[in-house]
Amino acid sequence: MRDLAAQLDISPATVAAAYRTLRLRGLIGGDGRRGTHVTLQPPLRIRPAQPLPPNTRDLASGNPDAALLPPLEPAFGRLSHEHKLYGGPNKLERLVELARADFGADGVDGDIAIVGGALDGVERVLEAELRAGDRVVVEDPSWPRIHDLLLALRLEPDPVPIDDKALVPDALERALAAGARAVIATPRGQNPTAAAVDGDRGERLRHVLELHPDVFVVEDDYVGAVAGAPYVELHSKSSRWVVIRSLSKVLGPDLRVAPMAGDPLTISRVEGRQLLGAGWVSHILQQTAAELWRAATPKLLPRTSTLYAERRAALVNALAVRGIRAHGGSGLGVWVPLAEEVTVVQHLLERGWAVSAGERYRFRTPPGIRITTTDLEPKEATQVAAAVADALAGGAATYSG
Repeated sequence: MRDLAAQLDISPATVAAAYRTLRLRGLIGGDGRRGTHVTLQPPLRIRPAQPLPPNTRDLASGNPDAALLPPLEPAFGRLSHEHKLYGGPNKLERLVELARADFGADGVDGDIAIVGGALDGVERVLEAELRAGDRVVVEDPSWPRIHDLLLALRLEPDPVPIDDKALVPDALERALAAGARAVIATPRGQNPTAAAVDGDRGERLRHVLELHPDVFVVEDDYVGAVAGAPYVELHSKSSRWVVIRSLSKVLGPDLRVAPMAGDPLTISRVEGRQLLGAGWVSHILQQTAAELWRAATPKLLPRTSTLYAERRAALVNALAVRGIRAHGGSGLGVWVPLAEEVTVVQHLLERGWAVSAGERYRFRTPPGIRITTTDLEPKEATQVAAAVADALAGGAATYSG
């Protein structure tokens, strides 16, 4: 920066401000002592989905198993035929009651809003609580759209490493002490690593957050009832917080409905801002979500959670037999650390398995691949593990050996 300032005959502070603006707009990125680089593309560029080759299994998209989602037709038959007009309640009381009971069963006590999916909820909260340039703790690795959203809002991602129990407390403390204003954390079913917070880690993270009472806590519990791990709260020592539970992975991605619990001021701000945009989530969608949720809760959701756990375990075990370490404690897939991800991804694609390269998920985390297991039968898990082992035998290596 000093060299550039001298070359342009301007103040180093002006150069630093320009660099910061470029980072906030997603046009450049930094990598510590390695310096600054021009990013490959703007953060909001739309990437059209590329069709997979014929006879290729999609283990990359992160979709739930459609066969385990509740049927739509019975729910449609019970929808009210009355139009929802301006001026009425924005939240369907039946859906709010279900959400309140669901949150209450896990000790989450707060006001409730209904938003259009988990990412919509995260965006509305960040817009209501933060200003451009604020730093936000994100998990490393984490879901790419979180990073893209922060850049679009001109917020600065502050990646914090995770392990099998989610955020590492000491690393979180350093980020908060350095001035991060908010934390986005996944309590279970973390994407892509399948990490889940346990009781001990939850206590340690709550202690860290208690030391920083002004930090806003966003719990993205997007997998909810089918995560295969108990919910452990992170926000209980924080005054400003939300817990978002999308119904997309539980009842169907096309619903675009997510209940969100939070402190009264935050929920009020979110709903106030919602009125200036979409106004409300369609009551047709809210009714459908309520009907599906009520019907699926007693039997279908526990069965789905069990099957997802069995399918994750089948792949983790099949890889372990071949000496390959993988992570699959909760959620919709398995994370496999690798020294070289591109070669393995291409090798698997050539053998009919489409998986996700870890590049888009990572900040400083070593390479890896994410494999969706929601509809992967145990026999197929053995085939996938064999293909990964074959790829590694061809020249790539893992970080476990």
